[in-house]
Amino acid sequence: MTDRVELHDLAPAPLAVVRRQVPASDLARVVPECCGRVWKTLRAQGAQPGRNVAVYWDGAIRLEAGVEVLGPFAEQDGVVRSATPGGAVAVVTHLGPYGSLGQAHAAVREWSKATGRRLAGPNWEIYGHWQDIWNADPSLIRTDVCYQVV
Repeated sequence: MTDRVELHDLAPAPLAVVRRQVPASDLARVVPECCGRVWKTLRAQGAQPGRNVAVYWDGAIRLEAGVEVLGPFAEQDGVVRSATPGGAVAVVTHLGPYGSLGQAHAAVREWSKATGRRLAGPNWEIYGHWQDIWNADPSLIRTDVCYQVV
């Protein structure tokens, strides 16, 4: 299920990420692998990780997948600093399995056409911290889908 699209003015959020270029067919495997690698690196350093994030920079798919970071960390083993884009951002909260995230992306594209706001390129997904209840009821899985707009 996808709720309504909202327009926000957001500051960039600092991230620790692994950069990849992958076909769309590999995203379901690559995003969790990259996020897990970042979590492992941050935990080993005693850094404070936040939620998992995947930033899609273009249609090729140039991807940065990792974790919001709530303090300093040392770049190592391919884990580097980045940030989500800032400024005007269309945001929609998707509740449901990851396989149905396309509905949220479609909602933003439809909102863009209806409002005359142009999608500026990058988009990203912020994944809620896993809740045990989601194992029994995947309709509760929360993902925020964000698009930079002008």
